[in-house]
Amino acid sequence: MKNINSISFLLFLTSMSVFSQSSATEVDSLKRVLSVVKIDTAKVNVLNSIADKYKESNPDSTAFYAVKAAALAQHTNYNFGLANAYINSGNSNIILGNYRQANQYFGKAQAVFEMLLNADSEIEIKRIQNGLARAFASQGIVFSQESNYYMALEMYQKALKIYLEIGQKINISKAYNNIGIVYKSQQNTTKALEYFKKAFQLQEEIGEQTAAVTLTNIGVIYAEQGNKEQALQYYLKAEKLFEKMDNKRGFALLNNYFGDYYKAQKDYATATKYYTTALSMYEEMQSKFGASLVLYNLGQLNADLKKYDEAIAFTIKSLDYAKAIGILDQTYHSEKLLSELYGYKNNLELSFFHYKNYIAARDSITNQENNKKILRSEMESEYKRKTAILSEQSKRNMQLTIFSIIGVFLLSGLIFVTYNRRQIKRRLTLQKEVAEYEQKALHLQMNPHFVFNCLGSISSFIVQNGTDSALKYLSKFSKLMRLTLEYSKGSLIPIDKEIESLQNYLELEQLRFHNKFVFSIQSSDKVEFNMGIPPLLIQPFVENAILHGMVPKEGNGKIDVHFDVQNGQFICSIADDGIGLSKSKHLKEDSVTAHKSMALEITKKRLEIMEATTLKSAQIEIQELTNNNEVIGTKVILRLPIQYIQ
Repeated sequence: MKNINSISFLLFLTSMSVFSQSSATEVDSLKRVLSVVKIDTAKVNVLNSIADKYKESNPDSTAFYAVKAAALAQHTNYNFGLANAYINSGNSNIILGNYRQANQYFGKAQAVFEMLLNADSEIEIKRIQNGLARAFASQGIVFSQESNYYMALEMYQKALKIYLEIGQKINISKAYNNIGIVYKSQQNTTKALEYFKKAFQLQEEIGEQTAAVTLTNIGVIYAEQGNKEQALQYYLKAEKLFEKMDNKRGFALLNNYFGDYYKAQKDYATATKYYTTALSMYEEMQSKFGASLVLYNLGQLNADLKKYDEAIAFTIKSLDYAKAIGILDQTYHSEKLLSELYGYKNNLELSFFHYKNYIAARDSITNQENNKKILRSEMESEYKRKTAILSEQSKRNMQLTIFSIIGVFLLSGLIFVTYNRRQIKRRLTLQKEVAEYEQKALHLQMNPHFVFNCLGSISSFIVQNGTDSALKYLSKFSKLMRLTLEYSKGSLIPIDKEIESLQNYLELEQLRFHNKFVFSIQSSDKVEFNMGIPPLLIQPFVENAILHGMVPKEGNGKIDVHFDVQNGQFICSIADDGIGLSKSKHLKEDSVTAHKSMALEITKKRLEIMEATTLKSAQIEIQELTNNNEVIGTKVILRLPIQYIQ
C-alpha cells in the first residue's frame, strides 16, 4: 500500500514539475494584469497562468480560474487557450483525487491540440506540440493511478516522442522519470534505474531542479533492493537539492522515505521526527492524500512500539482523510490496521466493526476494478468506431482524387482491380477468422480442463488441511480465476499478467503440497512490456511438472520458468528437477495418460493454428535432463512467434 501511494505521488511530482513554481507575488502581479488587459485571448492566457500558479497551493482556485478561462476561450473560439484550460482543470482534479474527471479533461485537451495540428493555426507549431505532449503525459498519470500500466507507458512514450522531436530537454527528462516510475511499479527495477539515470543525466546537464525528485526515485529503488545505505546516500543528495528549491510535495515525500529508512533501522525516534515533518508539510498544503499515507505510517510505527492508543489515533485520522477524498486503497489498509489494533486492546466490538469495513472496502476495490474493465472496453469500442469513420473518409477522398485525375476509362480498370483485391482480402480475412475461431475453441476446451483441475486441488486441500487453512487457498484461487476469466475471451494475454497468473497457480500448489517444491519465474530484459502469448498455454506444462515430477519425488524439488527472446522468437522454458520423463511415464500408464494427452494434444493443435495465422514457426520440445547418465529432471521449451498486444 505504502509503495503504491508513493509511486502515485512520484508520478504526480515529476509530471507536475513540468510547470514552473510560483509565489504569491507572481499571482498578485497576474491579477493586476488581468484587471487592465482588454484583448480576450490575452485574458484567457492570463487566467490560465493564474490557474497554473495556484495548482501547488490551492487546487480549488486552479479549478475556478481554469473554468473562467475555458468559458471565455469558447466564447471567442480561442482553441489553444481552451486546451490549456482543460489541462489546468485536469491538474486540479488530480490533486483533489478526482481521477476520472481529470482524464476526461486531458482527453478533451488532446482532441483540441490534435485538431490545431491538422488545421491552419496562427499558433506556433512547437507550442501546439508541447501542449499535446502535456496532454499525453497527464493521461499517463491518471492511468498510472488506476494501475493501468500498459496505457500509462503508451501515453508517456507518445509524450516522449514529441518532446524528442521538438528538443525540449527539460520535458524529456521528466518523461524518462515517469517511464522509470511505471517500470518500478511493475517491479522491473533494471528498466526503472535505466530511465531514472537517463533523466538524472539530462537534469544535471541542464541544471534542472527536479533532479531532486529523480534522486529520490533512485534511492527508493535501492531501498527496495535491500541496499539501504546506497538508498540513504541518494536521499541525502536529494535533501540538499530540495532545501534550495520550492517543491514542498517532493520534500514531504522525501521526509516520508527518510521515516521508512529509520523505521527499518529500528531508530523509531528519528523515524517519528521525519514522519511528523512530512505530515506537517502535507497538512500545510491541504494534501489529504499525502497526509493520509503518513498518518498510516505513524499508526504502524506506534503499533510496532505497542503504543496502541497513539496508533489508533493516527490511523483513525488517516482513515478520515482517505474517506474524504475517496481513496479506497488507503481506506482498505487503514480499516484493516484499526481492526488489528482494537483486537490487541481486546475491544472485540470495534475490531469486528472495522474488520467488516475492511471487507467492504476490499469488495469495493474489486467492483471498481470491474468497472474500470468495462470503461476500458467502452473506450476501445469508441476508438475503433472513430478509426473506422476516419478510414472510410480517407478512402472516399482517395477515390475522388483518382476520379478527377485519371478519368472514366482508367476508373473502370481501377474498380475492377479494386474489386479483385477486396475479394482476395476478404477470402484471406475469412480464412484468418476461421483459424482464430478454431484457436478460441481450443482455448475454451482448456478453460474447463484448467478449472476442473483447480477445483480438484481445492477439494484435496480441504480434506488434507481443514476448512480454516483452505480459506487462504480459496482467496488465491479466486484471484487466479479472476485473471483467467478476464483474459479468456482474448487471443493474447500480456506477459506480466501471464507471470502473475503462473505465480498465483504455483503458490496454490505449494500450499496444497505443503511446500513440496520451490519455484522461480524470470523474464529477460529482451521481453517487451506489450508482448503477449495465448492464454493457458504454459499452465498445463507447469501442472505436469508438479504432478508428475515433484509429487512422486522423494524430498523437495524446484521448478524454474523463464521467458526470453532469441533469434526473433519468444522462448518459454519450464524446467524441474523431478523424477524425469521416463520414470513418470512408467508410473502413470493408466488413467493419467488420457488426462495428459488431452492437454498436450490441445496445445499442439493451438501451436499449429498459431503457425497458420502468423506464418511463423511455433514449436514445442520436451527433454529429459541427465547428468552422467543419471536423470535429473525434465525441461519443456516452447518456441513461439513474437506477438504484440494491440
